[in-house]
Amino acid sequence: MADLKSDLILFNELVEVLINEEAENPVAERIESNALYNTIDLSLNKSGMIDDAFKSLLREVLISTPKTATNLFFNQLFGGRQSKAILGDLLAVMLNNSMYTYKVAGPQVGIEQEIIRQSCNLIGYGAKSNGTFPTGGSMSNYMGLIMGRDAKDPACRLNGMTKPLIIYTSKECHYSNDKNASFAGIGRNNIRYIKVDTKGRMIPEDLEEQILKDIENGDIPTYVNATAGTTVLGAFDPIDKIADITEKYKIWLHVDGAYCGSVIFSDQYKHLVKGVERSNSFSYNAHKMLGTPLTCSIILVNDKKHLYNSFSNDADYLYQTDGDDFNLGKTSFQCGRRNDALKFWTLWKSVGTNGLKEIVEQQFELAEVALAYIRSNPDYTLYSFNDSISVCFNYKNIDPKTLCTALYKNQITVVGFGSFQEDTFIRLVTINANNEKEDILNFFAVLEDFVEKTPNLAKQEVLSV
Repeated sequence: MADLKSDLILFNELVEVLINEEAENPVAERIESNALYNTIDLSLNKSGMIDDAFKSLLREVLISTPKTATNLFFNQLFGGRQSKAILGDLLAVMLNNSMYTYKVAGPQVGIEQEIIRQSCNLIGYGAKSNGTFPTGGSMSNYMGLIMGRDAKDPACRLNGMTKPLIIYTSKECHYSNDKNASFAGIGRNNIRYIKVDTKGRMIPEDLEEQILKDIENGDIPTYVNATAGTTVLGAFDPIDKIADITEKYKIWLHVDGAYCGSVIFSDQYKHLVKGVERSNSFSYNAHKMLGTPLTCSIILVNDKKHLYNSFSNDADYLYQTDGDDFNLGKTSFQCGRRNDALKFWTLWKSVGTNGLKEIVEQQFELAEVALAYIRSNPDYTLYSFNDSISVCFNYKNIDPKTLCTALYKNQITVVGFGSFQEDTFIRLVTINANNEKEDILNFFAVLEDFVEKTPNLAKQEVLSV
C-alpha cells in the first residue's frame, strides 16, 4: 500500500509535467523512427531502475509522445479530454474488474447496462434490444457481421460456411470490413463495394441493383454495412432508403457509427442517422465524438437474441451465480474484458444527456467556423460539405501530403490528409470539443505563417509517416 501511495504521488507529478508541457509545446518533437531506441532508453533489463532515474525516464517518454489533447492536434478521429471521463477511467484501473460476470463486477454491470439501455432508447430500439462494449469500432463491425451471418445461415456456427454469403458496403467504408469478411469465413471476394455519390454517401439504387445481380447468380445477400460518418469526408449513408432495401430482401443492416454515430445525442443533428431504428445493429464510439479515453465502443442490437445466438457459450467454471442478464460474458466476444463503461458513465452522469448534446454540437460549430474561413479565402480550395466534422481543403495548391508532413516534422501542428475520388486534400477534424473558435482560426494562422516562411515547400520530399 505504501508503494501504491507513493506511485500515485508520482503519477500526479507526471501529469502536472504533461499538462505544462502541452501548454508550452502543443506538438511533441518528432523522434525519427530509426533513431527511437538510441534516443530514449526503452530497454528491459535484468536489474530494475532506481527511482530518480525511473522518474526522469517517464518524464522523457511523456514529453516525447504525440500530444493528442492539445489545440493543435487535428490528425485523428479523436482528441481532447473530458475530465470526468478520465476520472472514471482511473477508477476503473484501480477497481480492475473484469466485466464477464456479476460476481466479479457487481454494480459495474448495472452501469454498463444502463448506458446500453439509454442508448437503445435514443435510437428507437424496442424492449428486446441490448448491446455490449467491444474493444473498438473494428470489433463492433465484426460482431455485427457475425450476427448477420448467423441470422442468415444458423447452421454455420456448427458446420462452418456452406453457402455463398454476400455482404455489401460503400467504397468509403471503414477498412475493417475487408478484414472482417476474411475473419468471418465469408471471404474478401464476397464483398460488394457500392458506389457513392459526390458527397461520399452510398447510392441505394446501386445497392439494390447489385443485390438483384447476386440473387440471379445464386448467391445469398446477407449483410449491409451503412456508415454514419465515413472516415475521410464524414459522410452519412442514407439509412432510411437502405433499410427499405434490406427489409425487402431480408438482409441484416448494420450501421457503423464509430466516427459520428454520437449524433444520436443531438436533436439538431440526429436527422443524419434517420432510419437507424430500422437497423439490426448500430455502433458508436464514445472515445471519438464524446471525448472519453480510448477505448469506449458500444454495439447495440435490435433483438438481443442475436447476441446470445452468436456469442453465448456455457462455462461452469465462470458462470456460477446470477442470471444471464447480469453475466455479460454471455453476450460479448471476449471473456476477460476491462471496464470501458465506467468512464462513459461518469461523464454522462456528471453532465447529463444535455451535456453530451453540447459536446457533439460544439464540434459541428467548430467545423462551421473552419468552413466559413475557407470559403472566404481564395487561397483555399474546399472539398467537403456541411453537416460533417471532417473539413477537407487544400491551400495554395501545395501538395497536401507534403504540407501535412512538413507541419508535423517542424512541430507546427498535427493534421492528416485524405483522398476522395480523384482528389487528395488536408483533412481537419474538429472532434476536440474543448476547442473554441479561436483555436480553429489559430490553426489556419499557424499554417499560413509556416507556408509563408517556407517558400520552397512545394519542392520538399514527402516523408512516410
